[in-house]
Amino acid sequence: MKKVLTIVLVLSLVFTSVFAAGTKETAAQASAGETTLKWALWDIASTTYYEPLIKAYEAKNPNVKIEMLDLGSADFMTMLQTQLSGGDSSIDVVTIKDIPGYNNLVKRNLLLNLNDKIKSEGVDLSLYGGTTDQISVDSKLYGIPFRSDFWIVYYNKDVFDKAGVAYPDNDMTFAEYDALARKMTSGVGANKVYGAHYHTWRSAVQLFGILDGKNTIVGGTYDFLKPYYQMVLNQQKDGVVQDYATLKTSSTHYSGVFYNNSVAMMNMGSWFIATLIDQIDQGKTEVKNWGLAKYPHAEGIPAGTTLGTITSLGVSNASKKQDAAFDFVKFVTGPEGAEIIAKTGTIPAIKNAQVVEIIAAKPGFPTDQASRDALQVAKTYLEMPLHERAGEIEVVLNQVHDEIMTNNISVDAGIVKMNDQIQKILAK
Repeated sequence: MKKVLTIVLVLSLVFTSVFAAGTKETAAQASAGETTLKWALWDIASTTYYEPLIKAYEAKNPNVKIEMLDLGSADFMTMLQTQLSGGDSSIDVVTIKDIPGYNNLVKRNLLLNLNDKIKSEGVDLSLYGGTTDQISVDSKLYGIPFRSDFWIVYYNKDVFDKAGVAYPDNDMTFAEYDALARKMTSGVGANKVYGAHYHTWRSAVQLFGILDGKNTIVGGTYDFLKPYYQMVLNQQKDGVVQDYATLKTSSTHYSGVFYNNSVAMMNMGSWFIATLIDQIDQGKTEVKNWGLAKYPHAEGIPAGTTLGTITSLGVSNASKKQDAAFDFVKFVTGPEGAEIIAKTGTIPAIKNAQVVEIIAAKPGFPTDQASRDALQVAKTYLEMPLHERAGEIEVVLNQVHDEIMTNNISVDAGIVKMNDQIQKILAK
């Protein structure tokens, strides 16, 4: 018992000392007219753009200091919600990692409604490719995107050159994409070249169906997916793409498939750009010459319409420095912040001409103008839109996707199953 009491007393003294030190620091800063903002985020050590953003902002605002609070990556949104729910007013700037977590923070009134500040500060929401509309709740915006990855088509220039076929262009309809994939399929066995490749994520196939802007993946009816499943399953049956079941059971990674010159085209996210450049630089892939093309689109839909994920910044409702916090959010999420993020080789939410040039200037990026143009998007739809039942819906979509792609259920039966199960979820 004496040992326990001793430990408790020591810990109390330590916490009291730390608290007092923090109080003195805050008082000193206040007397110097200095504002300190605490930014909740994750993976400080492995993230390249935090420090450059902070240094640039502090240089412009010498009376403001940004402190980073690393809550870890794995349970970041849970940890963040717990701290904010406890009334922690020390957190000012909030990083929003995913849509379900964002929804939870908004429902619990933990984020500041940014509408008034966006209007008074003249923030141009048109720069974000429509994503801000998709994360508005009752016409109110609680976060502004600063990071965004989006889907594009990677292709192997050497494979196309060998076949004597023109490279994919930046305005392919799905019919043109399918025809090109079939044209680029050749050989057998070890010499087999597949015209296209789909990773085993459901998003690689299902989300073709939302690019027309008429349908949503959380709507409860999924008949719109039929033509896309039929296209991909026919490609699989005809040997244009690799067998889904084989890829799934062997846990084949999409990068390995692309690295060994066995596929002509692959739809994948922009996060693969930096990885591919690095692997080529290290001589760990057979690919030497590659390019990018905009995602295929439905008839009548603008080229550059694509799918994406976003990371946003918001302001804590409990913060006592909301004006200062929003000014930092505006900087990081705006054009200046986007250029700083791009210089680290990371894709920002804003993809204007300056940002595209910065990314394209990185050593190892394709030198052709078409690949640069592929980085400019017209409209981005979120892979998983804002919905409080998103997690439950995704479980069903993943399960039925596996069943359809492995031919354990027909496309029609799979759609009926999705419609039935997800409508029950939505009716809860």
